[in-house]
Amino acid sequence: MTDIVDSYLTIKGESKGEYSEKRSKFLAFAFHVENVEQIKELVSQHEKKYYDARHVCYAYMLGHLHDVFRAVDNGEPSSTAGKPILGQIIKNDLTDILVIVVRYFGGVKLGTSGLANAYKEATSIALENALIEERTVDTTINVNFEYPLLNEVMRVVKDLNPKILKQEFELNCLLTLQIRQSEATTLTSRLENIRGVIIECN
Repeated sequence: MTDIVDSYLTIKGESKGEYSEKRSKFLAFAFHVENVEQIKELVSQHEKKYYDARHVCYAYMLGHLHDVFRAVDNGEPSSTAGKPILGQIIKNDLTDILVIVVRYFGGVKLGTSGLANAYKEATSIALENALIEERTVDTTINVNFEYPLLNEVMRVVKDLNPKILKQEFELNCLLTLQIRQSEATTLTSRLENIRGVIIECN
């Protein structure tokens, strides 16, 4: 049986880093992101803001399973920019993150290995400056029941301590609960053992 992956590491807000090599300057910006539209907007903003830079390269990772990602060299030799940026994201086991690195050319060519190292170092510095946090992947559960079952239901809620998002205690009661995916099955099975309780999972 495969363990449920229900937590992941990301960064909080944004962070910056700067690295120089042979007069070329590399400005790195790391952002917490949650979708591709947000990424496109941030990249567009930086391309406009740093219009005078030689290259604006980036990489991102999305999803708690780390299954949506992209690396963009934006004119640099293949795999010398986006790939090393993405490599640092992977090395730090991060997701829901975008790293943009802006390069100002200093007049001296770095070669492919020098370029790759510079993009890697700039990204590494930005990530070192970031506040990394662990987040959980949660399941939302709607619990419908009649008022006489309230004490039994609340006993289970107290035992497993899900977050209560909504509660209505009338003749027909409703609870909307949020709990880590790995604990959701235990919660639903405990509640379903109470005759008359109806469960809906989101």
